[in-house]
Amino acid sequence: MSAPRIAVLVPCHNEEVAIGAVVAGFRAALPGATVYVYDNNSTDRTLEAAAAAGAVVRRERQQGKGNVVRRMFADVEADAYILVDGDGTYEPADAPAMLAALFGEGLDMVTGVRVTEAVAAYRRGHRLGNRVLTGVVRHVFGNRVTDMLSGYRCFSRRFVKSFPALAHGFETETEFTVHALELRLPVGELQTSYRERPAGSASKLRTYSDGYRILRMILALVQRERPRFFFGAASVVLALLSLGLFLPVLETFLETGLVPRMPTFVASAFIMLLAILSAACGLILDTVTRGRIEAKRIAYLAQESPLRHETGSFRNRSVIAN
Repeated sequence: MSAPRIAVLVPCHNEEVAIGAVVAGFRAALPGATVYVYDNNSTDRTLEAAAAAGAVVRRERQQGKGNVVRRMFADVEADAYILVDGDGTYEPADAPAMLAALFGEGLDMVTGVRVTEAVAAYRRGHRLGNRVLTGVVRHVFGNRVTDMLSGYRCFSRRFVKSFPALAHGFETETEFTVHALELRLPVGELQTSYRERPAGSASKLRTYSDGYRILRMILALVQRERPRFFFGAASVVLALLSLGLFLPVLETFLETGLVPRMPTFVASAFIMLLAILSAACGLILDTVTRGRIEAKRIAYLAQESPLRHETGSFRNRSVIAN
């Protein structure tokens, strides 16, 4: 059996300082892999540094990590994919263990869970935001992930070629997780060291604005992928509000036989109507969502399983499979 084709995908924007070491590290850890660097409108020498280090360099003009991921997943043909940020904060030596789990256990996504003692590498605010956002996704879509926002992942071909890639920016990591949980794909996690950026390299992450975009993406995904839950919750809130307005009016009517607060009565009736419509929308959209999930599942099954490839060339480590 021929060796599996491995692609290392590195989205980049102004990473001249770090990208050369990232490419060299993955070429050393995975000698048979092809490293692809997709430049996203860099204004420095990112492309030249990546090419000099031995990467295949390409461009994506639409700004945003999600746009780059969409292009990479569409363009690159491989049996397994390593996706990693180009900032030098992740450990290339952990890639063989991630691939060993992917092929050996037939997983579709292995996430590198960040472990670090360097406060500057993973600030407290970012840790808290990650826990909160990950907790929301775990509650709604399934309790099988611990680091939803990690930028270090290993994917099977069938994951990549069935992934819709609708996000524009950093919220693409949330979309990865929801796609895996929604289709109930086999996933795993492996702890990997996370370090500070090299001197002279600046982070592109905007804590509050990107956190807001991720939260907005989660809400949009809940609406799109769990419409019965989303619109059902809205229906319950509206129904309770309607009853809160109606019950005092009913009490007055039972005591006097009159309805002196007619506007309140009309408002409560209108809100109750909205509650009923919301519940009906949830039921209808749930049927539509099931059809979309079935279509994605069929696209997923059209690709071969990672179990068909040999794993002897990859170093195995303890991976938590979920």
